[in-house]
Amino acid sequence: MKLNLTLPIIAVFALLGSPNAGAEPKVKLKQIYSGLETERPLALVVPPDGTNRRFLVEQTGKIRILPADESATGAKLFADFADTMEVEKNFEEGLLGLAFHPEFKENGKLYVHYTAQGPKRSVISEFIAKGDSLDMNSERILMEVQQPEWNHNSGNLLFGPKDGMLYIAFGDGGFRDGIHLLAQRLQAWNGKVLRIDVNSKSEGREYGIPSDNPFVDVPAACPEIWALGLRNPWGMSIDPETGDFWLADVGQDLWEEVNLIEKGGNYGWNYQEGARDFATRTELMGLLKRKNNPPRGVQFIPPVHEYSRADGLSITGGFVYRGDKVPSLKGHYIFGDWKFGNMWALDYDSVAGEVKGNHQIEKPADPAKPNVQPTGIYPDENGEVIVLGWNGRIFRIVST
Repeated sequence: MKLNLTLPIIAVFALLGSPNAGAEPKVKLKQIYSGLETERPLALVVPPDGTNRRFLVEQTGKIRILPADESATGAKLFADFADTMEVEKNFEEGLLGLAFHPEFKENGKLYVHYTAQGPKRSVISEFIAKGDSLDMNSERILMEVQQPEWNHNSGNLLFGPKDGMLYIAFGDGGFRDGIHLLAQRLQAWNGKVLRIDVNSKSEGREYGIPSDNPFVDVPAACPEIWALGLRNPWGMSIDPETGDFWLADVGQDLWEEVNLIEKGGNYGWNYQEGARDFATRTELMGLLKRKNNPPRGVQFIPPVHEYSRADGLSITGGFVYRGDKVPSLKGHYIFGDWKFGNMWALDYDSVAGEVKGNHQIEKPADPAKPNVQPTGIYPDENGEVIVLGWNGRIFRIVST
């Protein structure tokens, strides 16, 4: 396959978006919890129990309950996975995901993703909460996924707002170039979005296989797979208003991408990076003495948006804003770049299936010293935007 460096003009605008389309949001970052020390926060989740508690996940293993007072200097410790998880390199391993059961108020169940070693693996487990603490002895391991390398674990977990199924994102096994060739294999969980039923058990499993999963009837395929062809998903959300399933996928050398996940969809890695042929795949396949052609009849789904290395090196996905305090962001998908600290609001027309514009809402004066290196972008209990920073700082997006 040849590297395609050109796209039709229409396709370029569909992917990159017209920067002048729609009204420009007038917003800024405002730091909150400035007196609270956190270490590598990467997720903020509000349980569906009416308590409006904000659970902050730190990659180092702690889950804290943030106080309602955003000027507070302390946060209650809910759980500590330091003795449960294991890391070889803490840059991408550790405590990586949290999701509360839709009936958490009644059953106290929640789900976490953490890494372990010997063998190297990702663990998805169920626990039961007791008030403001987690019963660490209640662990029920649902699945363990072998990981060839320490990187590209992903970690995102969420429950579908309508179907109640648990969606789990995994990276491609790590290192670089997709060298393990797992993202396109239906016999592996790596490089996929999985979908399982935590309320039932299929034969030989600690969870149920939804009967409408796309590969249930494909011989030898993992029936948990919902979508494939992903490199390192970092940021996954489902818009409850439209049902759009948003996922940001970290690129390698040239492009960062935003995808809309479809049932059974194939997003191209490592045949493609962004909307283009992956530049070094031909050379890689030659070195591995493997065929370079994609499976017969496969159709890769291009991203709805992408940006180049001029704007960043590692995408952090967020969610579609449905809050009330920042009207200019209403209906926009909020995302950013971990390395450069740029942030954007993507104006996507779900009915027409097209990008109307992409607005930059945060641009550091010095990319080497960004205000925030976003590790997570999440809604609070009112749907307002909270941005988590790699250095422990936490921000809101507010109107100017």
